[in-house]
Order: sequence, then C-alpha cells, then structure tokens
Amino acid sequence: MRVGIVGAGQLGQMLGFAGRVIGVACHYLDPSDTPPAADAGEVIRRAFDDAEALDELAATCEVITYEFENVPVEALLGIAGRVPVFPPPEALRTAQDRLAEKRLFDELQIPLPRYRAVDSLDDLHAAVNAIGLPLVLKTRRFGYDGKGQFVVETTDDISAAWQELAGAALIAEQWLDFDYEVSAIGVRATGGDTALYSLTRNEHAAGILRRSRAPVDAPDLEVKAQAYMHSLLARLDYVGVLALELFVVGDRLLANEFAPRVHNSGHWTIEGAATSQFENHLRAITNQPLGSTACRGHAGMVNLIGEIPEVARNLQIAGCWLHDYGKSPRKGRKLGHITVVADSARERDQRLQQVEAALAKV
Repeated sequence: MRVGIVGAGQLGQMLGFAGRVIGVACHYLDPSDTPPAADAGEVIRRAFDDAEALDELAATCEVITYEFENVPVEALLGIAGRVPVFPPPEALRTAQDRLAEKRLFDELQIPLPRYRAVDSLDDLHAAVNAIGLPLVLKTRRFGYDGKGQFVVETTDDISAAWQELAGAALIAEQWLDFDYEVSAIGVRATGGDTALYSLTRNEHAAGILRRSRAPVDAPDLEVKAQAYMHSLLARLDYVGVLALELFVVGDRLLANEFAPRVHNSGHWTIEGAATSQFENHLRAITNQPLGSTACRGHAGMVNLIGEIPEVARNLQIAGCWLHDYGKSPRKGRKLGHITVVADSARERDQRLQQVEAALAKV
C-alpha cells in the first residue's frame, strides 16, 4: 500500500516510520530542500499546490493525506475525484478558519469561550464591549504556535492590536483564566469505527507546546471530552486522527481548536500507547483495523525547541527516548522531542524532571 502525504516535516517523518511496521510505504510532496521525512520515503520537491506534482502523487498512491493545516484545500479537491483524500478536505477547510471552527463547535453544542468576528475597528470595539477585557485578537487563518495573535488587555491596546493585525480576517476571543490545557486525540476509520486515546495534559510557553503528560486522572473530564470527540468525528464524516484542544475550567471543558491531523501533543503515543497515533492514522485511511489506544503506563513528552543539546543524546535515564527530526537549529523551531514512560504518574514526573534538569544545565 502506497500513501501520499502532502508535507514532509517531522509529522510526515513519524508517519513514514510507522508505516514501515504495517506495510505502508509513504511518499511525499514538499518544496523544502531538506525535509525531515526524506528519511522515511521519497519526496517530490515541488510546491504544495503544484498541479502536476499532485497528479504524480495521486497517480502513484492509493490514498492521500496531509500533515499540516495550511495545505491548500482546492489543491486537494483537485485530486479527490481520482484518489481518496483523508481527512476530508472539508474538515481541513473548517479547521483553517477559526470563525468556521467556532461555529461548528456551537452547532455541536461543544462549550467554548465567547467570541466575535472582527472585520473593522468598529467591530473590535463592539467585541470589547460584548466580551470584555482582556481578550485575544487573532487572525482567522494561518496562525500557529502563538503567531497572528494580540492580547488586548486594556482599551489603550485596541488601536495597536488593530494596526498590527488589520488587513486579515480576524476573530476576538475571550481571555480565559483556565486551570490547565488538555487535548483529546481520536481516530476514525473509513467504516466509522472510532478509538480514543487518553486525555493529555499540555503546557505551553510563548505559544509553543513544551510538555505533555498522559493519562490525565480526571474521569469526569474524560467522559465529556469523549462525547465531544465522537460528535465532532461523526459530524465531519472524519477519517484519520483528529486532535481537539480544550481548556479546563473547574469541572468544565471549553473547546479551543481542532487539528485535522496527527498532533504534537500525541507524540507520547509512540512509546506510551499500544498503537501510536501515527500508525492508527495510517490504519484508518488505508481501511485497516484500528489498533488499541490503551496506555502502556504513564507517559510524558518534552519538546526540544531551537536546539538539541548534546546532553540530550546521552541521557542515562530508564524509560527515556530521544526523537531527532534532523532539522537545522533555529530559534523557536521544533527540532525533536524526548518521551518517557513509567509505571506510575509519580515516577513519570520524576523522569521528566530529570530530563528537564539535564537540559537546563546546558
């Protein structure tokens, strides 16, 4: 079975490695000179919307998928009549527009923070009056890892926020004093079979995920997250892995956004689950039975941002794995991650502390 993947970054790389285990060969489309997934399969070095390159990928693969949200939807629709494209392009279209995404959550009665569309400075003032301060002004499209955002804390910030982000379609969102963040990761096969991973607790800094831990010991929240995930997967007629990011506020879960792809917060599943999110994504889109999502103990992950220090390559910690994406160092860039797995949450957290203490000495 040959799977075409639009994008050849680290997520594509991990999909390719997982594919080798189940007899799936991954082939890629990516214009980068040094794409990480070149270690995992052949790469067509052309633009993501290059019609001839997409035709070539579609002609040589039985199914097409993608590894990031900013793939041009129309490019995927151009080949969808000849080869299955999963997750469905319409799910991608919704995820690419924060306003469409929020409206979908409303339709499915998935709770979320207050929001307003902003198309003018008057709209921004109206949003401040309706939502209150502080709020976050965001671009509706193309923002990630904290980019395309402005926190409006006082009325004095309104003009600056508008000047910085004006020109793009915008959305204003309520600022939440949440307890912590979690992600629900689920997978749905072509026949509708669905499997869900344990809730993952996430910690961010400067808009970038830094640490994840699973499972989360919060049964009531787990039940709510599972209900939201089932509703979302069914409504989108989804195929593949989907991640739903949520804020925890007391006993409530409020939706932030969803990602129609394998997700950074699920990297722990490679060593920490019976079947990784990457293998299950490929199983889902190639019509193979889904694998078990059961945890193999208690898992954690630390992202390596900007550089991979030499100490990370020589850690003498039991139940610890380094994943190096093979990318060149750059400030703010995700270069790899370290996962740990232990028999208890306490032991896992101790191992994470050992890892972070070692990295902090650099």
